[in-house]
Amino acid sequence: MEEDKAAAPKNYQEYLMLQRLLKCQVLQSAEAGKAVHDEHLFIITHQAYELWFKQMLFEIDSVRDTFASPSMNESRMLNVINRLQRVSLILKLLVDQFVILETMTPLDFLEFRQHLSTASGFQSLQFRLIENKLGVKQENRVKYNQQHYMKVFSDEESVKMLMESVEQPSLLLLLEKWLERTPGLQRHDFRFWQAFEIAVGRWLDETIYQPYIEETDPKIKETLMAEYQKQKDSFDTILDPIKYNTFIERGERRLSHKAFQGALLISLYRDEPRFHQPFQVLTLLMDIDSLMTKWRYNHVMMVQRMIGSKVGTGGSSGYHYLRSTISDRYKVFLDLFNLSTYVIPREYIPPLTMSMKRTLSTLFTEAESESGIEDQSSSLESSDQSTEEASNAMFTT
Repeated sequence: MEEDKAAAPKNYQEYLMLQRLLKCQVLQSAEAGKAVHDEHLFIITHQAYELWFKQMLFEIDSVRDTFASPSMNESRMLNVINRLQRVSLILKLLVDQFVILETMTPLDFLEFRQHLSTASGFQSLQFRLIENKLGVKQENRVKYNQQHYMKVFSDEESVKMLMESVEQPSLLLLLEKWLERTPGLQRHDFRFWQAFEIAVGRWLDETIYQPYIEETDPKIKETLMAEYQKQKDSFDTILDPIKYNTFIERGERRLSHKAFQGALLISLYRDEPRFHQPFQVLTLLMDIDSLMTKWRYNHVMMVQRMIGSKVGTGGSSGYHYLRSTISDRYKVFLDLFNLSTYVIPREYIPPLTMSMKRTLSTLFTEAESESGIEDQSSSLESSDQSTEEASNAMFTT
């Protein structure tokens, strides 16, 4: 009987532990003897951010685990898409949440700011974990008070969590490995990259170079030639592996050359059934990156509005430090944004071979499945796997 009582469902308050949760808002101004009304809003808003950060980490970890799993296949992509959508929607909510905090005026904030002591948003462990697990490069981080961001965290548990988040494969790294297995990159009957290079040359020749040859006006000819050279130089940075890798070394590109090819292949052939979900994944990752940038921007604008150019409570330069974080160096999936630079008109996209068309179809016959068109679960385990098998193993590990 006692066991039945212990196993009985808890009520709403007990299930959510509301008695503990709702007592976590301790106004330091009240502790000092004079409560400031808006400090309550300040605490609630930041606690809400941290709760949502926790949910984001929960979803990001799940997506990372799925990508890293040996059983990763197309059937699990719906879960990945669903969870990435959830992260995106949470970020939209967090971006809009600044509006509520901005109902507090700078004068209202100054009434309790001194009670924050050295507490600063920079000390948010969960936000740093989100950045690391997504794939922000350590070398791209702006130094905080001329020192490494980890110096802010001194307790053993926080340091351990940060180190693990850096050492474990980030979502960017897992995405890279996944894209490198995109079907069609090295099939003997459809060599996408060679076909794409030819298509680019034909597009530039027919749309810019030939008009340049036929043009008689010197000024227009000069403009056309400048445009032709500019486009050619731009495409050369991805078509030439050596030039591409130079950009990686300079930190201007994140994905390996092969992974970039896979991402471009998915973008160009997004209408093929098997690329529907991968294209959604790439789009959602860009959405998350964009929303992270919007969150940073809104944060910067709010700080400038509240304290102007005053020094931050954590000792940083405040607004000036935060403004320096709004740049491409903090964009994790930068290469996905830049794909549009290299998209060519539909009429120039290389046509798929019949075999490749079947590979990208969701309708597999038993014979096609046995011949290797479906996913090969041992694609990364076998070092001597054939080129065609590897190209068909996109969603397996």
